[in-house]
Amino acid sequence: MATPTLIDLQHLGQPHVLAVYLIWEPELALVDCGPSSCVDTLRSALGRLGVTFGDLRHLLLTHVHLDHAGAAGALVAESPELQIHVSQLGARHVVDPRRLERSARRLFGADFDRLWGAVTPVPSENVRVLGGRPAGLDWFPTPGHATHHASFLSPDGSCFSGDVTGVRIAPASYVAPATPPPDIDLAAYERSLTSIEARAPARLCLPHFGIVDDPGAHLERMREGLGRWAGWVRDGADEAAFLAAAQAELVGLEPTVVRALEAAAPFPPSYVGLKRYWQSRGAGPSAQPARGRDSRPDRTPAAARRRA
Repeated sequence: MATPTLIDLQHLGQPHVLAVYLIWEPELALVDCGPSSCVDTLRSALGRLGVTFGDLRHLLLTHVHLDHAGAAGALVAESPELQIHVSQLGARHVVDPRRLERSARRLFGADFDRLWGAVTPVPSENVRVLGGRPAGLDWFPTPGHATHHASFLSPDGSCFSGDVTGVRIAPASYVAPATPPPDIDLAAYERSLTSIEARAPARLCLPHFGIVDDPGAHLERMREGLGRWAGWVRDGADEAAFLAAAQAELVGLEPTVVRALEAAAPFPPSYVGLKRYWQSRGAGPSAQPARGRDSRPDRTPAAARRRA
């Protein structure tokens, strides 16, 4: 099987922030498609590879957040035979994205249109609820980042893990969790990371950003980062303290990596997602975290230990 091809969508003109992947065999398929604001970039990148939207047969969605799936309706408009493969929980938001768009507009405010562009419904006849082996890939549920999140594994060992494995601007080794609202679940995260580990992928194909060949080490850094961030919020860090602690972790990284990290997974939504998680469980400064590896002791920076 041919190696998947990374396509940099150059989101808002910035490289190494958002990628999708072209699968060549057995049929042309994309894993994720990005937002509508990147459709022209995607079209041009495919053209340089000798591919048009009309040549695509499958679009596999890891999840329906707009940076991953916002352009699905636009692609179907240009390729009416395109099959959109998505989890059962995510399918309704592809067919009717109004609720998803309302939620995203609340989160991103006036920046929504600049960031994501138009959100067009996908006709229900183009939607395939995940089952079997779409486009020749195995799929499996990987909730945690989102309840409807799925990952895909190709025969060559490439794992398309979406956002459940965090954000890493390869080849840098730092991994930032991505924990935006509304449905972060730490216990589900751990189960998903274990599920990916059990499949022993040869590489992780990250949308944010790049192909990494050390999946075991990457997954452990993801666990550690998620436990650390969750611990800050559980223990009472307010948003300012959380942001200061997260920024402190970036010291020493290349400026281009920092810019890409901050664009791919802005820290404020991650704080909101974790705060919502703990509040939904009645947690406060003295509460214990959910069971799993995130319950290990946290090496919390002093800035994050300030009480809200």
